[in-house]
Amino acid sequence: MIPHAPGVPDVPAPEWSKNPSVVALGGGHGLSASLSALRLMSDRLTAVVTVADDGGSSGRLRDELDVLPPGDLRMALAALCDDSEWGRTWSAMLQHRFSSSGELDNHAMGNLLIVALWELLGDEVEGLDWVGRLLGARGRVLPMASVPLVVEADVRHATAPGEPEVPLETVVGQSKVAVTEGRIEQLRLLPADPPASPEAVQAVLDADWVVLGPGSWYSSVLVHLLVPALADALHTTKARRCVTLNLSAENGETAGLTAVDHLEALHKHAPGLRIDAVLADPSAVEDVAALEAAAASMGARVIMRQVRRGDDTARHDGLRLAAAYRDVFEGVYGDV
Repeated sequence: MIPHAPGVPDVPAPEWSKNPSVVALGGGHGLSASLSALRLMSDRLTAVVTVADDGGSSGRLRDELDVLPPGDLRMALAALCDDSEWGRTWSAMLQHRFSSSGELDNHAMGNLLIVALWELLGDEVEGLDWVGRLLGARGRVLPMASVPLVVEADVRHATAPGEPEVPLETVVGQSKVAVTEGRIEQLRLLPADPPASPEAVQAVLDADWVVLGPGSWYSSVLVHLLVPALADALHTTKARRCVTLNLSAENGETAGLTAVDHLEALHKHAPGLRIDAVLADPSAVEDVAALEAAAASMGARVIMRQVRRGDDTARHDGLRLAAAYRDVFEGVYGDV
């Protein structure tokens, strides 16, 4: 049975819960974690990836060649490689970084491969599909928008007691937003009305489940809600929506934020978005009752599962996370 929000009758788990069509939204290490888990339980998987990175190898290629930043797309492809010798080798190749005293220093091999295919084919989505075929990736990787984006945030900095409140600071660029000190009040994208990837929009509309998070909450997760056509698809799709909370607040953009604060930030940037499930590790929840109340206000139920690695690091265990997603999709919401 799949429990709904309080007051809504439970319904039997549909047949697709055994092999659901899943769209995972995010970027960087957080999206890699969810994809590494989801590929173990479904072969109908699509990653929709942020294209706002402006640092490191991605930023250099973006500036020099006027292309989408390939780094988060590369990481998603690497996460979808299977656990065979072929998959492990190609995943390592994509992630390999050169070390030199010249222009290649710190460039990721996968970034160069992706950009080369874009230049040859003249189509970003087709290029990513070709990389996926080469790797034998267990799913598809798509950019969330068709043009490179700039993340901009209004940040409020704390003041000492008795001191006047300082004006909001505008922080520009994903790499700077990710490490900003202070509380992010509002997030924006430049351009403000970017064209969504049509394939990404269609994937969301066709999905059985959409998964948001984990990951850098503002600079990798919430940015998907600011691409108008993609946001419309997220609001209108018949898919169920699962929010996966982080294992800990990050240094920088979410420092000091609680699990409830993460949900409130999501609601602030997409007030009409209905959520069906919130997946959280018990070790990352300060107040279970408060989290359940915040989730219920968005139409969601909370599912608590231990998904952290056993070494006590703030990293997800792929098998545990896959089992947790299986429970979410099949409606097993009780404590286990």
